[in-house]
Amino acid sequence: MSTAKGPLKGRAARLGRLMPSGPSSAARTPFVLLVVVLLGGGLISLLLLNSALNQGSFKLNELKNKTTELTDEEQALQRDVDDYAAPDALERRARELGMVPGGSPAFLGPDGKVLGEPSVAVAPEPSPKPTPKPTPRPTPPASAGAPKPSANTGTAPTGTRQAPAAPATTPTTPGR
Repeated sequence: MSTAKGPLKGRAARLGRLMPSGPSSAARTPFVLLVVVLLGGGLISLLLLNSALNQGSFKLNELKNKTTELTDEEQALQRDVDDYAAPDALERRARELGMVPGGSPAFLGPDGKVLGEPSVAVAPEPSPKPTPKPTPRPTPPASAGAPKPSANTGTAPTGTRQAPAAPATTPTTPGR
């Protein structure tokens, strides 16, 4: 191959006009600026994405803790309901309300006949309970007037007791 330094001829000359042979005349600053802006924008978007994911992670952790607390509370409430629904607890509360076990029931047949021998429910004899010793109350200093009830609690003056209020109505179940 020979290297000719002379002018190009024919097809080579046409191609030579398309490709400049001298130093590049295009400025590099806009390209470098574009690359820096793209890299900076990418880094900022990654930072924002990472922050959003961390915030979501904290929120998820907070919600998991809240769910755990609410689950524990639900289980405690379910235990309380189960304790109140236990037969011995129901019997104890019924006795506290003055209820007694029923006698033998009687049934009405479809023709109106009474089936069975009904009996009256009687209260069993209460077992003697030891009376609790009264706790001594500190006596307030002597004042010039009669003792006054407490304004906040509505209790009676010292030395007197108030009976607990009875419920206004007794709940009943129809058909029983």
